[in-house]
Amino acid sequence: MSRLWAEYSERVLLGTGSTVASLLFIWALARQFMPPWLRDLLASWVDRFTASFQPYVTVTFPEYTDDGFRRSDAYTVVKSYLSSNAAYIGRARRLLGDLRCGKDGDVALSMDDTEDVLDVFRGVKLWWATVKTSPTAPTVSLYPSTAFQERRSYRLTFHRRERQLVEDEYLRHVVSEGRNARQRERQRKLYTNNPSYDDDCGGLPWSHVPFEHPATFETLAMDSERKREIMDDLRMFRKSKDYYARIGKPWKRGYLLHGPPGTGKSTLVAAVANFLEYDVYDLELTAVKNNSVLRRLLIETESRALVVIEDIDCSLDLTGQRPTADGDKLGDGEEGDRGAAAAVGSKVTLSGLLNFIDGLWSACGGERLLVFTTNRVEKLDPALIRRGRMDKHIELSYCTFEGFKVLARNYLGVHSHPLFPTVQQLVEETKITPADVAELLMPRTFFGGEEEVATCLENLVAALRGRPNPEHATAAAALVAAGARTM
Repeated sequence: MSRLWAEYSERVLLGTGSTVASLLFIWALARQFMPPWLRDLLASWVDRFTASFQPYVTVTFPEYTDDGFRRSDAYTVVKSYLSSNAAYIGRARRLLGDLRCGKDGDVALSMDDTEDVLDVFRGVKLWWATVKTSPTAPTVSLYPSTAFQERRSYRLTFHRRERQLVEDEYLRHVVSEGRNARQRERQRKLYTNNPSYDDDCGGLPWSHVPFEHPATFETLAMDSERKREIMDDLRMFRKSKDYYARIGKPWKRGYLLHGPPGTGKSTLVAAVANFLEYDVYDLELTAVKNNSVLRRLLIETESRALVVIEDIDCSLDLTGQRPTADGDKLGDGEEGDRGAAAAVGSKVTLSGLLNFIDGLWSACGGERLLVFTTNRVEKLDPALIRRGRMDKHIELSYCTFEGFKVLARNYLGVHSHPLFPTVQQLVEETKITPADVAELLMPRTFFGGEEEVATCLENLVAALRGRPNPEHATAAAALVAAGARTM
């Protein structure tokens, strides 16, 4: 009996397989001659039929949408929502640990990228999963580096009867809680562009470390009036989103910091970042391959960012005028660059940098501050630093008496001393940078008390008395040269 049943089952299976193969062959032939409207109609019927056996709906939040220009805000919000929820952390088996910013010994736990969790909202169960896919064919993208990159996404699964609740309430709840979590756990970072990043080889455009620079406007060796002016300008910029939209300009502002070396340009950048609570993107132009990569780096910066290019006069060949074919110089209205930058390994042009500052791509993202620093402002192309690109020019000069008092308070903890009048007179007569003053005020020991304070101030006075005035030296050299010519 069992043998007969086995033979019957084998015949049924063979017949069924043969029938299915025949149907698939007929379907493949029919699709070639079937009108498109009929094909679509049959496909919709098939989808409805299979949906009756699959009652679950999925919503996917990809890391990069469209052509992969920038990370999706929705993906970032979902990641913050899942990683910061204590209930998920309690259920998860794979976690990531890191020290919480500003809290010594406090470890922050978050979900690993490969973890799946269950969420419950108003008694409804919803499942979140991380999905990673590797495209078998290149995706459409303006950047070749993203064509074959692994794609990550979050996938939400729920029963179709709960669709209205998910669309009307749950997704709004995820967005709200995710944004609040990002604000609570936000750790400001110092970014630098990766030298190996380009459109062909791919890779991450920015690397970062925690931004922990302690500089503030209180510790800045600058006149109080100048500090107040800069702080008021920054406050107004931070609150001017609607104003910039009304006048039709991107929400950004350019700062040009110029002055001799050692006058505190980098320290001012750190103080501004701490005042605004912005991330800092330290852009090294010589490591940027071309204008396309420069544009992509801008796209990859977040809002509330301070993009700084230090010593721009040394970064690329941007110090000379731009000649035309007949040797004439281009004016500010003719901002097309006719040649590549002279820096070895970089093809960033002046035209690409100008577009980076205030071209069409500069409007991607908002609340962005762009800062240039230079020791030789007179060497830069006028089109690069004109008003509208570098909206505010701040000259950082030699140390003043008010700046000295700030340094004395910071380094020595004193607000007054019998040697202060002498220092005031000498500082006004000589040229010395705040960096040199700070070095002279640095105590050799922190337990010297008044004797150590007096020693540091006496060293400063001696250095000021032995430092020639550059203006006097220039005048003397001019007199000597004039006398030589009359001889």
